[in-house]
Amino acid sequence: MTAPTRAASPSPAPASQRAQVPAAGRLLLVPVPLDFGCASQAPIGDVLPLATLRAAAGLTHWVCENARTLRAALKRVEAVVPLTLPLQQLTIVELPRELHKKGDDGTARGTGLDLRPLLQPALQGQDIGLASEAGMPAVADPGASVVRAAHDLGLAVVPLVGPSSLLLALAASGLNGQQFAFVGYLPQDAQARLQRLRELETIALRTGQAQVFIETPYRNAAMLDALLQGLQPTTRLVVASGLTLPEARVTSLPVKDWKTRRAAGPKDDARDLPAVYAIGR
Repeated sequence: MTAPTRAASPSPAPASQRAQVPAAGRLLLVPVPLDFGCASQAPIGDVLPLATLRAAAGLTHWVCENARTLRAALKRVEAVVPLTLPLQQLTIVELPRELHKKGDDGTARGTGLDLRPLLQPALQGQDIGLASEAGMPAVADPGASVVRAAHDLGLAVVPLVGPSSLLLALAASGLNGQQFAFVGYLPQDAQARLQRLRELETIALRTGQAQVFIETPYRNAAMLDALLQGLQPTTRLVVASGLTLPEARVTSLPVKDWKTRRAAGPKDDARDLPAVYAIGR
């Protein structure tokens, strides 16, 4: 009696037929020009390197503050590097309005928002671009919440090269570039703003740490007046406006010299252009 034969084990499927798990995509932090809302614009090739333009042109999935603003920026990219897909075929998701209102100073974490669903295409192998209204995303920008979500999902986060108004202003300020703090917006209420300003001035004069902040362009005139009225005469005040534009200007003077300058005649120091302010010694 012959021994029963054992059924042959099925041969493994060829590698080409096996289910392929796509490698995770990345979150690319894509800077845009600083001229958002300005009457004039710098040529995009003057402020963004070709490698950044190519990376932006190749993306089909985006997260941004405002889809209309992003499409306008991508039209400028397209003038240099063709887009992989037409603008109307791109997948563009806007950040929740709660982050626009509250910003992302850490308190946004308590809103209950879960931003991980915005990054699902990356888990399926698609790179996703994150863009701000102007400059570098996630710096003075609600996009930091998206970056945290990407890290929580184990995704690679890749910052691309482009302009940051904060660092450009600091570099041109003559203030301490080795010890500085960015403190965002000052309070709008005049008394609260004065109190905060004097707190920052005390830190700057005691430690040498430059204090950097920003304001909405249409409030530039009121901000400059508040600074000249509230700061000590010897405190150095820096106003950097229109950075990367042909009309860019950086003025760095002690407050007493600012007052002398203004007393000598009208100066266009508080233009309705994006501006960065800094104080120090």
